Amino acid sequence: MSQYNDRVEKQRLKLEAEEWAQGVKSIHAHSLTSLFYANDRNDGSVLDIQYNDGSVKRTISSTDEVVMLGKSLRGEELINEYVRNT
Repeated sequence: MSQYNDRVEKQRLKLEAEEWAQGVKSIHAHSLTSLFYANDRNDGSVLDIQYNDGSVKRTISSTDEVVMLGKSLRGEELINEYVRNT
């Protein structure tokens, strides 16, 4: 049975990381144009919700338009980020 321990542990970490990824890392209400995940945008006043997986949900105040920014981590990258931050 011990030959499956590594597989079971990896699957456990994967499931934990996928749940953790949906958590909110930070919330920013601002009108900045120099953020690393949106350096080519000028949306005016916005609300940015950054998730643990690296994605950012931006709501533009003037239009209520929702835009997804950033790159969502997947697979090994997500597991590594989860292990590093928990």
